[in-house]
Amino acid sequence: MKEQMMRWGDDKMLFSNMNVFWLVLMIGLLILEAIVPGLISIWFALGALVSLIAALLHAPVWLQFAIFGVSSAAFLAVSKPLIKKYVNSRVQPTNADMIIGKECFVTEEIDNISGKGAVSIGGNIWTARSTDDEIIIPAGSKVTVIRIEGVKAIVSF
Repeated sequence: MKEQMMRWGDDKMLFSNMNVFWLVLMIGLLILEAIVPGLISIWFALGALVSLIAALLHAPVWLQFAIFGVSSAAFLAVSKPLIKKYVNSRVQPTNADMIIGKECFVTEEIDNISGKGAVSIGGNIWTARSTDDEIIIPAGSKVTVIRIEGVKAIVSF
């Protein structure tokens, strides 16, 4: 008597293969999540887990893929706002933020046209530019820091 061999289209073989597929996909996505900075693939790994459970319950393949897409999107939609709120939500003020609004003295004439100028703020020398390109601010003048642009203090009288 001939042994019956399982073919690719046989339901038992397909479910067995889908179990392995979802498990490998989930593990691969978790490895990717561990390697890549930030939360990139965790939602899809969770979707693969839900699809693996569906495959273990013998859900049709089309339904497993639908479950994967819907559950991944749901995990993303629900958790992304929460993660944004609690992860890296605190902005640390820097020294640069602390000098905005402070008065300081011009140590080198500020001339935006020639691209020169410096101010002393709290004992530190900063490259400075005026808020008005037409005005040249002489050394020794007292000015106020309006904003920071890169590494330059933007000042005005």
